[in-house]
Amino acid sequence: MPKPIRFNAFQMNTVSHQSPGLWTHPRAEAHRYTDPDYWTELAQLLERGLFDAIFLADVLGAYDVYQGSADTALRHAVQAPLNDPLALVPLMAQVTKHLGFGVTCALTYEHPYTFARRMSTLDHLTRGRIGWNIVTGYLDSAARNLGLDQQLSHDERYDLADEYMEVVHKLWEQSWDDDAVVNDKQRGVYAEPARIHPINHEGKYFKVPGFHLCEPSPQRTPLLYQAGTSPRGTAFAARHAECTFVSGPSIKVVKKYADDLRAAVRAAGRNGEDLKIYAQALIITAPTEAEAQAKYQDYKRYIDIEAALALLSGWTGVDFSRFPLDATIEYIDSEAGRSALASFSAADPKRTWTVREAAEFIGLGGRGPVLVGDAQQVADQLERWQDQTGIDGFNLAYALSHESMRDVVDLIVPELQRRGRYRKEYPPGTLRQKIRGQIPS
Repeated sequence: MPKPIRFNAFQMNTVSHQSPGLWTHPRAEAHRYTDPDYWTELAQLLERGLFDAIFLADVLGAYDVYQGSADTALRHAVQAPLNDPLALVPLMAQVTKHLGFGVTCALTYEHPYTFARRMSTLDHLTRGRIGWNIVTGYLDSAARNLGLDQQLSHDERYDLADEYMEVVHKLWEQSWDDDAVVNDKQRGVYAEPARIHPINHEGKYFKVPGFHLCEPSPQRTPLLYQAGTSPRGTAFAARHAECTFVSGPSIKVVKKYADDLRAAVRAAGRNGEDLKIYAQALIITAPTEAEAQAKYQDYKRYIDIEAALALLSGWTGVDFSRFPLDATIEYIDSEAGRSALASFSAADPKRTWTVREAAEFIGLGGRGPVLVGDAQQVADQLERWQDQTGIDGFNLAYALSHESMRDVVDLIVPELQRRGRYRKEYPPGTLRQKIRGQIPS
């Protein structure tokens, strides 16, 4: 029996996320990102569409690799200005009951002791609907603004991340016993000190002697997402991730990522099928094929090549302003995002991408496919991608917010439901239970 298709909404607390230039479209609403109603409207829309979660991306620096300056990013709103994603969660949780919240937080730049408290607080306030997208960061600008000359090397960031996970796991899972909180008003005892344990962690990167400041939240540990597909990132995911997010321009690339991730999970002693894999995609749809194609052509007119190159430069650490638009790109190893250019060169070994082609591709929906058509045609494409790659669902980027998500909810979800490929109600429980099928006893 085919697996059901799952959706996350790929968003960011900024004007322009994965479609550089589309913020200038007359119907674009992303300039409202500082308005709380913008986010509550989106949350309610996604819950109506039975999405697993809103997946909030984040970075802690500016895209300043292109031309050696952040000017292009600022001029064209390339993920700047950018607000904190975690502050959105209580707003959206208040107007929903089931929607999950996957928040991106770079562990390289925040101490695990304080971070663990922030996540436990959100898990309490959402009644167990918080997830954490574990990233190590890829922008040197973030490192400089946090007191470092540059970020740690790619693999050392993951060495630090392994210890970071050890610390937060001890805080979330081992510090407070299940029965530590007694709330005994007669004795005047809220928590039993003997049931609360200092973690006494002392490692290469962190020293945390004390106990967790929060009592156990509904999930204790947030649902763990991870997005790295480099060899070191895959090894990290094999140890820690419950859900992963992959980006690739072809079925071939995404299938290899999914196969490698599941194999690594099995090698780590876990069930590879338990890992939930979401692939990035952008859906452009309308009631008819002709309307969908017209919408696609309309969107393409707003792609900003320079803005897209600023984004690609930040992802890869390669200054694409140094290359003519008709120059060909090859995989260049860098300490930033090792997966970005690799996905282009692996998509079709017979094809050579030019700088312009790569910019045009990521200019609409980022590094995932653009699926265009009426509801039946898009549903066919979604089924093909899932069935041929083995993924579990899609992390849906948008061209126009909230138009893109509204089209999916109103047109694609009902079509998938008719085919028996999409659920018709949320299961009970926490975010982890909803996604992994662990129903409370």
